[in-house]
Amino acid sequence: MKEAPLRPVDLARAAGISTQQVRNHLAAGVLPPAERSPAGYRVFDRRHREALLTYRLLGRGYGWAAAGTIMRAVHAGDEVSALAAVDAAHAAAHERRGALKATAEALAAVAGRPPDTVPRAGLRVGELAARLGVRSSALRVWEAAGLLAPGRTADGHRVYGTADVRDARLVAMLRQARYPLPRIKPIMDQFREAGSTEALRAAIADREAQLAAHAVVMLEATAALHGYLVG
Repeated sequence: MKEAPLRPVDLARAAGISTQQVRNHLAAGVLPPAERSPAGYRVFDRRHREALLTYRLLGRGYGWAAAGTIMRAVHAGDEVSALAAVDAAHAAAHERRGALKATAEALAAVAGRPPDTVPRAGLRVGELAARLGVRSSALRVWEAAGLLAPGRTADGHRVYGTADVRDARLVAMLRQARYPLPRIKPIMDQFREAGSTEALRAAIADREAQLAAHAVVMLEATAALHGYLVG
């Protein structure tokens, strides 16, 4: 028995999006081409619905740019490129997990280490930036966000003492773990106020939970893509 054709609104309801988004996805190539009825209307079927749901899952798991690349490659008959994009997304996720582990170890080491050896006069912004391997502008951005509070010399230049260097090192590590500045501020505030690494450990644990949840979404997306490829 031949399946009844699907309308744009049917696809939109299945994916929880607007009919205009369905049309946009079709134009972008993330859905397979749609034939037109004698009256000129686009005719969709089960394959379009599966492609749309697969794309939406891929977007949540791999990001929308990667999802679009994957689906366009599939519809162009280039499964090699599609699978290469999948591999790249999983490799990036693995790198994030490894970076987080390294950051957790580094945070524990820095928080418990003796104070950095800093000249009595302190470090200038360029000197500290060189120690951390960041741009001087990054230190100024962190200061503007309330993460650092260096002193000033008589002529107005920033000067970083031992505690400032410690704080800057912790901020740099959290940034390497992809923490946005607004989320770093309460962590640093608690660390400075309590002198404890509890907030830092909680931040790492929270990020680990996020990565684990995201891995599940990626797994669901991979399963959906496999089903679409063999369906």
